[in-house]
Amino acid sequence: MKRDFTRLLDITKKECDHLLKRAKRIKELRRKGKPYQPLKGKNLAMIFEKASTRTRISFEIGMQELGGHAVFLSPTETQIGRGEPIQDTARVLSRYVHGIMVRTFAQGIVDDLAQWATVPVINGLSDQLHPCQILADLFTIGEYKGDPRNVKVAYIGDGNNVANSWLEAAILLKAPFAIAAPKGYGPDRELVVMASKNPDFVLTDDPKEAVRDADVIYTDVWVSMGQEKEKTSRKKAFKGYKIDDRLLKAAHRDAIVMHCLPAYRGQEITDDVFERFSDVIFTQAENRLHVQKALLEWLLKGPATAPAE
Repeated sequence: MKRDFTRLLDITKKECDHLLKRAKRIKELRRKGKPYQPLKGKNLAMIFEKASTRTRISFEIGMQELGGHAVFLSPTETQIGRGEPIQDTARVLSRYVHGIMVRTFAQGIVDDLAQWATVPVINGLSDQLHPCQILADLFTIGEYKGDPRNVKVAYIGDGNNVANSWLEAAILLKAPFAIAAPKGYGPDRELVVMASKNPDFVLTDDPKEAVRDADVIYTDVWVSMGQEKEKTSRKKAFKGYKIDDRLLKAAHRDAIVMHCLPAYRGQEITDDVFERFSDVIFTQAENRLHVQKALLEWLLKGPATAPAE
C-alpha cells in the first residue's frame, strides 16, 4: 500500500528514526560530492496554493539531486484554481506522476488528495500543520543537542501550524515540550489533549515558565500568511513573547534558539539573538533539503527503504 505524509502522526517512532538516519547519510553524501540518485525516472507534482521559498527550492532541488524531476503547479496553471474537484485532480495526477507534494491553506485539501490519489501525498504546509518543517527541526536538534527525545523544546508564540506539528512530534516521541502562547492564540485543542498525557508537557501563557530548563527555544512569526489584517491586534497580543536576552536567561545556559523562517527581527526575535544563533537557524533551513530527500526516497522508492515494524 502507498504511504502518505500528511502529518507527523502518519508515521511511527521507528519510521521517524529511520528518516532521520537516512537524512544524515544523504547529507553526508552531498557534502562529499557523491551522487545518489535512487529516484531516476520518478516525477513529483508540486501544487502551490501558497507562495514559498524554502519549500519549493528544497523539494525541487531534492528531486533533481535524487535523479528525479519535479513539476511546479500554481493555482493559475491548474484546473484546481478553476474549481475542479480535488478527487479528480488527485486521480489524474496519479496517472502522470509518482508522488504529489501540496502547499495549501486547508488541511482538508491535503487529506482529500491523500484519500483519492494512488501515489504518495506529502503535506508541504497547510494552515493546520507543517510536518516537513518539524521533521527537519528534529534532525537539526539531533545535530546540535543529541537525541530529540531527551531534549526539552520550548515554543514561544502563536499556536499555528508549526506549533501544532511540534505538538505531534512531542506526542510521537514522548519528548518534553512546552508552549507559551497568549490566551486565544493557543494550538489545536485536540492535540493539546493528546499531548497532556505526557507529564513533561506544559501549556502556559508565561514565556518564562515555558523556557525553564529548556534546551531549545523555538519561535515563528506572529502574523502568518493570510493573517495580514490581524497584524495590529496580533502585535499587541504577543507583546512580551519576543525572544531576547531576558528570556534566554531563564533557559539552560547552553540553550539554542531556532526559527523556521522567514523572521521578522524586532518582533518575535531580536536582531542580536537571531545573529547569535544564525548558524543554527540557517542549518535548520538547509536541513529541509536533506530530510525531504530522505522522505522522498522512502515514499517514492518503495518499501525496501522502510524499517520493519
